[in-house]
This record gives sequence, C-alpha cells and structure tokens, in this order.
Amino acid sequence: MMNIVYAVVVLGIMGALWGAILAFASKVFAVEVDPREEAVLGCLAGANCGGCGYPGCSGYAAAIVAGEAPIDKCGPGGPEAAAKIGEIMGVGGGSSEKMIAFVPCSGSLDVAGLKFNYTGEKTCQAAMGYGGKGTKICSFACIGYGDCVKACKFGAMKIENGVAKVDREKCVGCMACAEACPKDVIVKVPYSQNELVACRSNDKGPAVIKACKVGCIGCMKCVKECPADAIKVTNFLAEIDPNKCVKCGHCETVCPRKIIKPQD
Repeated sequence: MMNIVYAVVVLGIMGALWGAILAFASKVFAVEVDPREEAVLGCLAGANCGGCGYPGCSGYAAAIVAGEAPIDKCGPGGPEAAAKIGEIMGVGGGSSEKMIAFVPCSGSLDVAGLKFNYTGEKTCQAAMGYGGKGTKICSFACIGYGDCVKACKFGAMKIENGVAKVDREKCVGCMACAEACPKDVIVKVPYSQNELVACRSNDKGPAVIKACKVGCIGCMKCVKECPADAIKVTNFLAEIDPNKCVKCGHCETVCPRKIIKPQD
C-alpha cells in the first residue's frame, strides 16, 4: 500500500515540477504577436478556403500585418472585410469590386462533339489521362465531371449538360474551383461585368466549327460593331475589356455564334 502512495506522491511532484518548467519556458521563449493580427483575423470570413493564396485565414492575417499581402484578397469577406482591415492597418480599403468565378465554355453535350465514349472514373482529372485534353473534340472545353463542384465549399458550382456553371450569388471568388480544374477553364471576372465571351478556344474558325456548334470563330464582327472599342480578338478569340465596356449588349446581338452573353 505504501508503495502505491509513494508512487502517487512522486508522480504528483514530478508533474508539478514539469508544469512549472513549462510555464517558465512559455514566458521566456514566448513570441510576441502583433495584436493587429487578431484584429485582422476577426475581420476575415473564417472560411480557410485558401483563395487568398495563403495557408488559411491566420496565415493571410499575418501576411497583411507584415506588409506582405494586400488587404482585399479575402473573397468570402469581400469589400466589407477589406474596408475593416483598411481601418486597422491605416490604409485604403482596396478594390470595391466583387470578383467571382466564370466558366468561359458553352460546350454542352448537345453542341460539343466528343472524341470517344468515356467509361472511366467520372472525374475531370481522370478523364484528362485519356489523350491529355479530356473527352470533347475541343481541347479547350470544360470536361464537365465536376471536380470544381466538389472543391467549392459554398455550393456555388454545378454541372449542367456537361458544362460547369457558377451561381454568381453564392460565389465568393475564392477560386478553389479554378485550383481543382485540370484544364484551367475557370477564370475570375468582375461581378458587374454584363457581357462575357463564353468560350476560350484559341483554335482557328474551321477547327472550332468542327468541334462545337457555338464556339467563337474570331470573325471580328463584334470588334467592328462595338461602339466603345472594348473588344479585341487575340489568338482567334474575342476578349471584352470590362473597363471600356458600356454594357450596351450590341456585341451579343451581332455575334453570329451567340457566344457573347450576360452572366447567368
């Protein structure tokens, strides 16, 4: 019995001793944290989505306070978070424009030709292993097996008839979907941009016509008709400058392929 009591006493003393040592060490070797880090962290959305390019919200907060990151990279927090962080850091609130994801592809199953009947694992990454470009004839097209849907934490992605679609009201612009896309189809655009080219093919017109019934053929008609000189064709693909676009919708009307359209 005395042996048990002795063992308990010894363990208690050792525990107290090590506790005191650890408490002392925590004070001696403590790393001072800038109180602004906690304040900035409190302004962020807490999604830990990685869309800012840093390892979680705490990593982004530390980078902001260290002067290594801009204050407007929190997609879920948006302009409101940037404004609050700006007050803490004593700087401007950054861009006030909400940015969201967009899939510039209209190659749904009823308009885009297929190279073969794919029967493998239904993921975009797996389908890329067959020919390196996916199942559709157009090498730029969305594969449509939903890797982006699985990556989105906000329920803003879905697959419709073989093409990924973004719910612009749910999207927070974190771009986790783009990170998951093996074909780099998904891009970031201003929420307010009204007219978008829903195609990303850089193939010449005849090749596009063969691969897809609606793809951009680089015909230049939108360029010639735009009253604001907001459109150019680069590598056989029309591009709209959102800073010049006056949102008149004329390009949408004159496009023979009807590939220029407002965001859904």
